[in-house]
Amino acid sequence: MKLSLSSWGLGLALASLGVATSPCPVAAEPVATSVATHSDRLARIQAAGQVRVCIWPDYYSISLRDPRTQMLSGIDIDLAQALGKDWGVGVQFVESSFARLSADLLQERCDVAMFAIGITPERQQVLRFTQPYLASDVMAITTRSNRKIRSWGDIDQPGIVVAVAKGTLHEPLMRARLKHAQLIAPETPHAREQEVQSGRADVFMTDFPYSRRMLETTDWARLVAPVSTYQITSYAWAIKPGDDALHERLEAFLQTIKRDGRLLAAARKHKLDPIVVLD
Repeated sequence: MKLSLSSWGLGLALASLGVATSPCPVAAEPVATSVATHSDRLARIQAAGQVRVCIWPDYYSISLRDPRTQMLSGIDIDLAQALGKDWGVGVQFVESSFARLSADLLQERCDVAMFAIGITPERQQVLRFTQPYLASDVMAITTRSNRKIRSWGDIDQPGIVVAVAKGTLHEPLMRARLKHAQLIAPETPHAREQEVQSGRADVFMTDFPYSRRMLETTDWARLVAPVSTYQITSYAWAIKPGDDALHERLEAFLQTIKRDGRLLAAARKHKLDPIVVLD
């Protein structure tokens, strides 16, 4: 696996910049009920003239909805539009989340999930993934005023409360890794942030894209980065298992955008080039 820029230090420096990205003028549409089965998914997509793409509309730089304009922006919004253009179909965005991801795909509420989904053993048991296109280490966010958390080594200590969002890859990871700190798993990322901001939790665990959101949009957040690699997770798109034809088409599209520069261009646009995977 090859990242476009190998230096995480550069990535963290970029994370501190507040350059705004231009939103793509696409609003999520209501969920449509699918009557097609996985065996004729590509035929259904062509017949309907649209591909249904699950997104989490609160993922900074990935698939974020602007609360004021309701427009969507992020690398996966751009790539979903490119996918639709290459396939000659429109794109219907379907709201999902990490907690609902598996159910939404297995119940065919969407054809593909495109919101930087971490490849974990638990998810691989029920979903099929494409090749990776991003890879992020774990990051931690605390408050500027927190005196107990100064470095990564301060996190897993007695008396420290660590928050993770329920359903994210960080939940099973931190349950396995933490030996001394207390772990809590609020239902939503916003609840996780509120636990830290209020002082009920000392720190929450996240990834590179979401850490950028906290640094660029709040005045209270402070980044705590691991001193060395902690747990790099590859991010990919996911589909319901059993559809080789759809998987092959998605793989071919990813190979094409890695080769022709569209993936790197989209990553740079949304300041994700430090974590893009190009091979």
